[in-house]
Amino acid sequence: MLREEDYLARAGEELRLLMQALDEQLEGALDAELESDILTIEFSEGSRYVINSHRAARQIWMAAERTAWHFDWDGDRGAWVATKSGDELWSALEKALSSKLGAQTRLRRPAIAAPDR
Repeated sequence: MLREEDYLARAGEELRLLMQALDEQLEGALDAELESDILTIEFSEGSRYVINSHRAARQIWMAAERTAWHFDWDGDRGAWVATKSGDELWSALEKALSSKLGAQTRLRRPAIAAPDR
């Protein structure tokens, strides 16, 4: 299990990158908002998907339609992976969005800026 500091940094960055990808790549198809480690994706008819940092479990949780995922950090894969299904966070979101939007959806992970020195 990740140390708390590592979890907070990884989960926060992952949610920020997801938000950035949604804003850049699906603008107009949905409305995404990130606040207090909760990423809410809202569609024009009012339905929502929620992706959030669950600090106590050190997981990222996602709820979309009638399904929920709990993602743990997998250092070997360098990804957040669902404990039950083995789905990776980004691919699980892509599948859910593709189904919801009725078109194949691919999210490109934004580049992470190098830290200032």
